[in-house]
Amino acid sequence: MKSTKEKVLEWAEQRNLLNEENHTKQLIKLMEEVGELSKAILEKNPYDTIDAIGDIRVVITILAKQLNLDDDDCFQSAYEEIKDRQGILKDGTFIRFK
Repeated sequence: MKSTKEKVLEWAEQRNLLNEENHTKQLIKLMEEVGELSKAILEKNPYDTIDAIGDIRVVITILAKQLNLDDDDCFQSAYEEIKDRQGILKDGTFIRFK
């Protein structure tokens, strides 16, 4: 059985979206989806919040592939960078110690 990621990449391939020259357009699409997420959160709309987070994940998966990266590897790399950070929560924002 194919994973959702495999299905997304197959869908993108069928639509010729995985060409590296499309990455700037994919970046614009990401910003559009982040805007939709912001709106959904501000409006406290759980359905649109779920939809926007899903859309962002699809866009990130495609963008990474366009750049010859694997989004799972990028995710792991980000975790490795933050896993040992220490800090405090102030007004809902994590502030790391230097």
